[in-house]
Amino acid sequence: MTTFQRARSDEQREIRRRAILATAAEMCDEVPVSAVSLNELSRRVGLAKSNVLRYFQSREAILLELLDQAWQEWTAELPERMDASVAPDTDVPERARAFAAALTRSLADHRRLCDLLSAQAGVLEHNVSPDVAARYKRAALANVAGLAAVTRRHLPELGGRTDQLAAQIVMVTGAVWTHSQPSPAMLTAYGDDPSLAALRMDFVPTLQEMVCTLIAGTLATNAP
Repeated sequence: MTTFQRARSDEQREIRRRAILATAAEMCDEVPVSAVSLNELSRRVGLAKSNVLRYFQSREAILLELLDQAWQEWTAELPERMDASVAPDTDVPERARAFAAALTRSLADHRRLCDLLSAQAGVLEHNVSPDVAARYKRAALANVAGLAAVTRRHLPELGGRTDQLAAQIVMVTGAVWTHSQPSPAMLTAYGDDPSLAALRMDFVPTLQEMVCTLIAGTLATNAP
């Protein structure tokens, strides 16, 4: 734990702010987002909880900013990964399958992003001010546009519905992640009753299938 002296300059305040975010990121890598508490974050960063709240108005505001960071990091590395995975000279169905597979694998490598997305609407967008909510939503629009640009590059046949598809992929990612992280009680239930195993959702194959379905539906909508 680092103990900070009072921040007296803009530079010191920015260092403090980054330390809070970095510590929150470490905690998200250790435990689910739902288990990240402001008390533990304050203890780890070496500040009183009231001092942490001088930099971020709530736990949710911290995690929303962390979500934006994780999303930007993923989007930045996505073009190179997709270029290496999706052959441009193949037909549309094959490109769509390759795109869905590569996209899903890339998301699986960003567990923090998936966990934060799963908590976005139900948890993180609550207990924040309108200013914080609006700032995050503007960032989210930019992040969706980034995903849409990558999608459009590999599947131009999607046309003007690409942005809508990108937003749907983000929403589906959060939902599938939630259902692919069963509680210990659910894992025990699956183990005790094999008939329930069909309800267990594995993240990568489930999301890949859903993305393929979304792409197919969008292409069908665009068909003359």
